[in-house]
Amino acid sequence: MVYFGRSYYRVAVVTGSNRGIGLEIVRQLATEGVTVVLAARDEKKGIEAASSLHQLGLPSVVFHQLDVQDPVSIESLAKFIKDRFGRLDILVNNAGASGVQVDVDGLKALNIDPQSWLSGKATNMVQSVIIQTYEKGVECLNVNYYGCKRVAEALLPLLELSAAGASIVNVTSLRGELRVSEVLPGIARLLWASLPFLIIILQFLDSAYSGADNVYQISDKYCLHFLALQRVPNEKIRNELADIETLTVEKVDKIVEKFLQDLKDNALEANGWSLMLPSYSVSKVTLNAYTRVLAKKYPNMCINCVHPGFVKTELNWNTGTQSVAEGARGPVMLALLPTGGPTGCYFDQTLMAQF
Repeated sequence: MVYFGRSYYRVAVVTGSNRGIGLEIVRQLATEGVTVVLAARDEKKGIEAASSLHQLGLPSVVFHQLDVQDPVSIESLAKFIKDRFGRLDILVNNAGASGVQVDVDGLKALNIDPQSWLSGKATNMVQSVIIQTYEKGVECLNVNYYGCKRVAEALLPLLELSAAGASIVNVTSLRGELRVSEVLPGIARLLWASLPFLIIILQFLDSAYSGADNVYQISDKYCLHFLALQRVPNEKIRNELADIETLTVEKVDKIVEKFLQDLKDNALEANGWSLMLPSYSVSKVTLNAYTRVLAKKYPNMCINCVHPGFVKTELNWNTGTQSVAEGARGPVMLALLPTGGPTGCYFDQTLMAQF
Protein backbone atom coordinates (compact mmCIF):
# COMPACT_ATOMS: atom_id res chain seq x y z
CA MET A 1 0.00 0.00 0.00
CA VAL A 2 1.21 3.50 -0.78
CA TYR A 3 0.77 6.04 1.98
CA PHE A 4 1.08 9.82 1.84
CA GLY A 5 3.81 9.68 4.45
CA ARG A 6 4.27 11.78 7.57
CA SER A 7 7.61 11.60 9.27
CA TYR A 8 6.69 13.26 12.57
CA TYR A 9 5.72 11.45 15.75
CA ARG A 10 2.03 10.60 15.57
CA VAL A 11 -0.57 9.64 18.18
CA ALA A 12 -3.83 7.92 17.23
CA VAL A 13 -7.03 6.79 18.91
CA VAL A 14 -9.07 3.92 17.46
CA THR A 15 -12.46 3.32 19.07
CA GLY A 16 -14.08 -0.11 19.34
CA SER A 17 -10.72 -1.70 18.65
CA ASN A 18 -10.44 -4.77 20.86
CA ARG A 19 -11.38 -7.03 17.92
CA GLY A 20 -12.18 -7.18 14.21
CA ILE A 21 -11.42 -4.30 11.88
CA GLY A 22 -10.64 -1.97 14.77
CA LEU A 23 -7.92 -4.22 16.17
CA GLU A 24 -6.42 -4.62 12.70
CA ILE A 25 -6.43 -0.84 12.18
CA VAL A 26 -4.50 -0.51 15.44
CA ARG A 27 -2.01 -3.17 14.30
CA GLN A 28 -1.43 -1.59 10.90
CA LEU A 29 -1.02 1.91 12.34
CA ALA A 30 1.39 0.66 14.99
CA THR A 31 3.37 -1.13 12.28
CA GLU A 32 3.72 2.29 10.58
CA GLY A 33 5.29 3.70 13.74
CA VAL A 34 2.18 5.38 15.16
CA THR A 35 1.55 5.35 18.90
CA VAL A 36 -1.99 4.02 19.14
CA VAL A 37 -4.51 4.21 21.96
CA LEU A 38 -6.59 1.05 21.65
CA ALA A 39 -9.96 2.18 23.01
CA ALA A 40 -12.68 -0.33 23.88
CA ARG A 41 -15.66 -0.59 26.23
CA ASP A 42 -14.70 -3.97 27.74
CA GLU A 43 -11.58 -3.37 29.82
CA LYS A 44 -10.56 -7.03 30.10
CA LYS A 45 -10.85 -7.65 26.35
CA GLY A 46 -9.12 -4.37 25.58
CA ILE A 47 -6.13 -5.18 27.77
CA GLU A 48 -5.90 -8.64 26.21
CA ALA A 49 -6.02 -7.14 22.71
CA ALA A 50 -3.25 -4.66 23.50
CA SER A 51 -1.17 -7.44 25.04
CA SER A 52 -1.56 -9.55 21.89
CA LEU A 53 -0.08 -6.71 19.84
CA HIS A 54 2.77 -6.24 22.31
CA GLN A 55 3.62 -9.90 21.74
CA LEU A 56 3.86 -9.13 18.01
CA GLY A 57 6.57 -6.57 18.73
CA LEU A 58 4.32 -3.50 18.79
CA PRO A 59 4.95 -1.87 22.20
CA SER A 60 3.56 1.51 21.08
CA VAL A 61 -0.03 0.30 21.60
CA VAL A 62 -1.65 1.43 24.85
CA PHE A 63 -5.13 0.60 26.12
CA HIS A 64 -7.71 2.97 27.56
CA GLN A 65 -11.30 2.10 28.40
CA LEU A 66 -13.93 3.92 26.34
CA ASP A 67 -17.71 3.65 26.18
CA VAL A 68 -18.78 6.03 23.40
CA GLN A 69 -22.26 6.21 24.97
CA ASP A 70 -20.88 7.51 28.27
CA PRO A 71 -19.78 11.19 28.43
CA VAL A 72 -17.76 10.53 31.60
CA SER A 73 -15.83 7.74 29.86
CA ILE A 74 -15.14 10.01 26.88
CA GLU A 75 -13.91 12.80 29.17
CA SER A 76 -11.61 10.32 30.89
CA LEU A 77 -10.07 9.34 27.55
CA ALA A 78 -9.57 12.97 26.54
CA LYS A 79 -7.84 13.73 29.85
CA PHE A 80 -5.61 10.68 29.49
CA ILE A 81 -4.47 11.74 26.00
CA LYS A 82 -3.89 15.34 27.08
CA ASP A 83 -1.88 14.34 30.16
CA ARG A 84 0.18 11.65 28.42
CA PHE A 85 0.71 13.02 24.91
CA GLY A 86 -0.40 16.65 24.94
CA ARG A 87 -2.07 16.34 21.56
CA LEU A 88 -3.72 13.93 19.10
CA ASP A 89 -2.98 13.42 15.40
CA ILE A 90 -5.45 10.72 14.32
CA LEU A 91 -8.94 9.71 15.39
CA VAL A 92 -10.57 6.62 13.89
CA ASN A 93 -14.23 6.29 14.90
CA ASN A 94 -14.71 2.55 14.47
CA ALA A 95 -17.05 1.52 17.31
CA GLY A 96 -20.32 0.23 15.92
CA ALA A 97 -23.64 -1.48 16.68
CA SER A 98 -26.04 -3.26 14.32
CA GLY A 99 -29.35 -2.05 15.77
CA VAL A 100 -31.05 -5.46 15.66
CA GLN A 101 -31.38 -8.74 17.54
CA VAL A 102 -30.40 -11.75 15.45
CA ASP A 103 -30.97 -15.48 15.58
CA VAL A 104 -27.45 -16.26 14.38
CA ASP A 105 -28.07 -19.98 13.83
CA GLY A 106 -31.23 -19.21 11.88
CA LEU A 107 -29.35 -16.66 9.81
CA LYS A 108 -26.62 -19.16 8.96
CA ALA A 109 -29.26 -21.70 7.92
CA LEU A 110 -30.61 -19.24 5.33
CA ASN A 111 -27.21 -19.31 3.60
CA ILE A 112 -27.69 -15.87 2.01
CA ASP A 113 -25.09 -15.07 -0.64
CA PRO A 114 -22.98 -11.88 -0.29
CA GLN A 115 -24.50 -10.21 -3.35
CA SER A 116 -27.97 -10.45 -1.82
CA TRP A 117 -26.69 -8.64 1.26
CA LEU A 118 -24.98 -5.92 -0.75
CA SER A 119 -27.89 -5.36 -3.13
CA GLY A 120 -30.54 -5.28 -0.41
CA LYS A 121 -32.31 -8.37 -1.76
CA ALA A 122 -31.85 -10.02 1.61
CA THR A 123 -34.45 -7.69 3.18
CA ASN A 124 -37.35 -10.13 2.92
CA MET A 125 -35.18 -13.21 3.43
CA VAL A 126 -34.06 -12.22 6.92
CA GLN A 127 -37.38 -11.09 8.40
CA SER A 128 -37.77 -14.37 10.27
CA VAL A 129 -34.38 -14.18 12.01
CA ILE A 130 -33.84 -10.45 12.59
CA ILE A 131 -35.85 -8.54 15.19
CA GLN A 132 -35.81 -4.75 15.12
CA THR A 133 -36.72 -3.02 18.38
CA TYR A 134 -36.83 0.59 19.48
CA GLU A 135 -34.30 -0.10 22.24
CA LYS A 136 -31.82 -1.61 19.79
CA GLY A 137 -32.39 1.30 17.43
CA VAL A 138 -31.62 3.84 20.14
CA GLU A 139 -28.46 1.93 21.05
CA CYS A 140 -27.39 1.84 17.40
CA LEU A 141 -27.79 5.60 16.91
CA ASN A 142 -26.14 6.30 20.27
CA VAL A 143 -23.06 4.35 19.22
CA ASN A 144 -22.80 4.89 15.47
CA TYR A 145 -23.86 8.53 15.24
CA TYR A 146 -24.03 10.27 18.61
CA GLY A 147 -21.05 8.29 19.92
CA CYS A 148 -18.85 9.38 17.01
CA LYS A 149 -19.99 12.97 17.53
CA ARG A 150 -19.26 12.90 21.25
CA VAL A 151 -15.78 11.45 20.79
CA ALA A 152 -14.90 13.84 17.97
CA GLU A 153 -16.10 16.90 19.89
CA ALA A 154 -14.18 15.87 23.01
CA LEU A 155 -10.96 15.23 21.10
CA LEU A 156 -11.08 18.10 18.58
CA PRO A 157 -9.17 20.50 20.90
CA LEU A 158 -6.34 17.94 21.02
CA LEU A 159 -6.54 17.26 17.28
CA GLU A 160 -6.14 20.99 16.64
CA LEU A 161 -2.76 20.78 18.39
CA SER A 162 -1.44 18.28 15.83
CA ALA A 163 1.91 19.45 14.45
CA ALA A 164 1.03 19.05 10.77
CA GLY A 165 -2.73 18.70 10.54
CA ALA A 166 -4.93 16.00 12.03
CA SER A 167 -7.01 13.23 10.48
CA ILE A 168 -10.46 11.99 11.47
CA VAL A 169 -11.67 8.76 9.88
CA ASN A 170 -15.29 7.71 10.38
CA VAL A 171 -15.83 4.05 9.51
CA THR A 172 -19.12 3.81 7.66
CA SER A 173 -20.92 1.32 5.41
CA LEU A 174 -22.55 0.75 2.06
CA ARG A 175 -25.77 1.16 4.04
CA GLY A 176 -24.86 4.84 4.39
CA GLU A 177 -24.03 5.69 0.79
CA LEU A 178 -25.44 8.91 -0.61
CA ARG A 179 -25.35 8.12 -4.33
CA VAL A 180 -24.88 10.83 -6.96
CA SER A 181 -27.60 11.19 -9.55
CA GLU A 182 -25.68 13.32 -12.05
CA VAL A 183 -21.99 13.47 -12.91
CA LEU A 184 -21.41 15.78 -15.84
CA PRO A 185 -24.01 17.62 -17.91
CA GLY A 186 -24.97 15.51 -20.92
CA ILE A 187 -22.89 12.49 -19.87
CA ALA A 188 -24.41 9.22 -18.68
CA ARG A 189 -24.16 8.22 -15.02
CA LEU A 190 -22.15 5.19 -16.02
CA LEU A 191 -19.20 7.48 -16.68
CA TRP A 192 -18.71 7.84 -12.95
CA ALA A 193 -18.05 4.12 -12.68
CA SER A 194 -15.54 4.07 -15.52
CA LEU A 195 -11.87 3.68 -14.66
CA PRO A 196 -10.57 6.58 -16.80
CA PHE A 197 -12.85 9.07 -15.06
CA LEU A 198 -11.84 7.78 -11.64
CA ILE A 199 -8.18 8.16 -12.61
CA ILE A 200 -8.78 11.74 -13.71
CA ILE A 201 -10.46 12.60 -10.42
CA LEU A 202 -7.81 10.86 -8.31
CA GLN A 203 -4.98 12.51 -10.24
CA PHE A 204 -6.64 15.88 -9.69
CA LEU A 205 -6.87 15.21 -5.98
CA ASP A 206 -3.31 13.91 -5.65
CA SER A 207 -1.74 16.86 -7.45
CA ALA A 208 -3.87 19.83 -6.47
CA TYR A 209 -6.13 18.96 -3.57
CA SER A 210 -5.87 21.32 -0.62
CA GLY A 211 -8.36 21.92 2.14
CA ALA A 212 -12.07 21.46 2.59
CA ASP A 213 -12.99 24.26 0.17
CA ASN A 214 -11.82 22.08 -2.71
CA VAL A 215 -14.45 19.50 -1.82
CA TYR A 216 -17.07 22.00 -2.80
CA GLN A 217 -15.04 23.41 -5.69
CA ILE A 218 -14.89 19.92 -7.13
CA SER A 219 -18.63 19.52 -6.60
CA ASP A 220 -19.25 22.74 -8.51
CA LYS A 221 -16.61 22.29 -11.18
CA TYR A 222 -17.49 18.73 -12.06
CA CYS A 223 -21.19 18.89 -11.17
CA LEU A 224 -20.98 16.05 -8.67
CA HIS A 225 -24.43 16.57 -7.21
CA PHE A 226 -25.27 14.53 -4.14
CA LEU A 227 -28.96 14.04 -4.90
CA ALA A 228 -30.11 10.43 -5.09
CA LEU A 229 -29.80 9.28 -1.48
CA GLN A 230 -30.78 5.69 -2.10
CA ARG A 231 -30.70 4.67 1.53
CA VAL A 232 -33.18 7.44 2.45
CA PRO A 233 -36.40 7.09 0.42
CA ASN A 234 -37.97 10.11 2.15
CA GLU A 235 -37.66 12.97 -0.37
CA LYS A 236 -37.64 15.81 2.15
CA ILE A 237 -34.83 14.25 4.15
CA ARG A 238 -32.91 13.41 0.97
CA ASN A 239 -33.02 17.06 -0.03
CA GLU A 240 -31.83 18.22 3.38
CA LEU A 241 -28.87 15.83 3.39
CA ALA A 242 -27.98 16.68 -0.20
CA ASP A 243 -27.71 20.43 0.37
CA ILE A 244 -24.20 20.66 1.78
CA GLU A 245 -24.24 24.46 1.66
CA THR A 246 -27.03 24.67 4.25
CA LEU A 247 -26.47 21.37 6.06
CA THR A 248 -25.68 21.73 9.76
CA VAL A 249 -25.12 19.39 12.67
CA GLU A 250 -28.42 20.58 14.13
CA LYS A 251 -30.26 19.55 10.95
CA VAL A 252 -28.62 16.12 11.02
CA ASP A 253 -29.59 15.72 14.68
CA LYS A 254 -33.21 16.52 13.86
CA ILE A 255 -33.23 13.85 11.14
CA VAL A 256 -31.99 11.30 13.69
CA GLU A 257 -34.66 12.42 16.16
CA LYS A 258 -37.36 12.13 13.48
CA PHE A 259 -36.22 8.60 12.61
CA LEU A 260 -36.22 7.47 16.24
CA GLN A 261 -39.71 8.85 16.75
CA ASP A 262 -40.95 7.02 13.64
CA LEU A 263 -39.23 3.85 14.85
CA LYS A 264 -40.95 4.18 18.22
CA ASP A 265 -44.32 4.77 16.51
CA ASN A 266 -43.81 1.81 14.14
CA ALA A 267 -44.11 4.26 11.25
CA LEU A 268 -40.89 3.67 9.29
CA GLU A 269 -42.48 2.45 6.07
CA ALA A 270 -45.22 5.08 6.18
CA ASN A 271 -42.63 7.85 6.44
CA GLY A 272 -40.28 6.57 3.76
CA TRP A 273 -37.44 4.97 5.71
CA SER A 274 -35.45 1.97 4.54
CA LEU A 275 -36.65 -1.32 6.06
CA MET A 276 -33.33 -3.15 5.65
CA LEU A 277 -31.40 -2.61 8.90
CA PRO A 278 -33.08 0.80 9.23
CA SER A 279 -31.34 2.00 12.40
CA TYR A 280 -27.95 0.98 11.09
CA SER A 281 -28.60 2.57 7.68
CA VAL A 282 -29.74 5.87 9.17
CA SER A 283 -26.83 5.90 11.62
CA LYS A 284 -24.36 5.63 8.75
CA VAL A 285 -26.16 8.07 6.44
CA THR A 286 -26.15 10.68 9.20
CA LEU A 287 -22.55 9.89 10.17
CA ASN A 288 -21.55 10.56 6.56
CA ALA A 289 -23.46 13.85 6.62
CA TYR A 290 -21.79 14.82 9.89
CA THR A 291 -18.41 14.02 8.33
CA ARG A 292 -19.03 16.50 5.52
CA VAL A 293 -20.19 19.24 7.91
CA LEU A 294 -17.16 18.69 10.15
CA ALA A 295 -14.77 18.79 7.19
CA LYS A 296 -16.17 22.15 6.14
CA LYS A 297 -15.79 23.52 9.67
CA TYR A 298 -12.18 22.32 10.07
CA PRO A 299 -10.53 22.86 6.66
CA ASN A 300 -7.00 22.23 7.96
CA MET A 301 -7.81 18.64 8.90
CA CYS A 302 -8.40 15.58 6.73
CA ILE A 303 -11.88 14.40 7.75
CA ASN A 304 -13.33 11.54 5.72
CA CYS A 305 -15.60 8.51 5.96
CA VAL A 306 -14.79 5.08 4.59
CA HIS A 307 -16.65 1.87 3.82
CA PRO A 308 -14.10 -0.85 4.72
CA GLY A 309 -15.67 -3.50 2.48
CA PHE A 310 -17.88 -6.50 3.20
CA VAL A 311 -15.60 -7.77 5.96
CA LYS A 312 -16.23 -10.89 8.00
CA THR A 313 -16.80 -9.59 11.54
CA GLU A 314 -19.09 -10.17 14.50
CA LEU A 315 -20.99 -6.99 13.62
CA ASN A 316 -22.37 -8.61 10.44
CA TRP A 317 -22.60 -12.05 12.06
CA ASN A 318 -19.57 -13.25 10.05
CA THR A 319 -21.46 -13.05 6.74
CA GLY A 320 -18.72 -10.98 5.09
CA THR A 321 -16.27 -12.22 2.48
CA GLN A 322 -13.20 -10.05 3.10
CA SER A 323 -10.54 -10.34 5.79
CA VAL A 324 -10.02 -7.76 8.52
CA ALA A 325 -6.63 -7.00 6.98
CA GLU A 326 -8.37 -6.00 3.75
CA GLY A 327 -10.99 -4.04 5.67
CA ALA A 328 -8.40 -2.01 7.58
CA ARG A 329 -6.55 -0.82 4.47
CA GLY A 330 -8.89 2.06 3.66
CA PRO A 331 -9.16 3.48 7.20
CA VAL A 332 -5.39 3.26 7.66
CA MET A 333 -4.72 4.97 4.33
CA LEU A 334 -7.01 7.85 5.30
CA ALA A 335 -5.56 8.05 8.81
CA LEU A 336 -2.12 8.62 7.30
CA LEU A 337 -3.11 11.24 4.73
CA PRO A 338 -0.80 14.27 4.57
CA THR A 339 -1.85 17.82 5.26
CA GLY A 340 -3.85 19.08 2.29
CA GLY A 341 -5.10 15.62 1.37
CA PRO A 342 -8.72 14.85 0.46
CA THR A 343 -11.29 15.89 3.05
CA GLY A 344 -15.06 15.77 3.32
CA CYS A 345 -15.05 12.69 1.09
CA TYR A 346 -16.42 9.15 1.06
CA PHE A 347 -14.12 6.25 0.24
CA ASP A 348 -15.11 2.74 -0.77
CA GLN A 349 -12.18 0.89 0.75
CA THR A 350 -9.15 2.68 -0.76
CA LEU A 351 -10.87 4.45 -3.67
CA MET A 352 -12.75 7.71 -3.52
CA ALA A 353 -16.40 7.13 -4.35
CA GLN A 354 -19.63 9.10 -4.51
CA PHE A 355 -21.66 9.70 -1.36
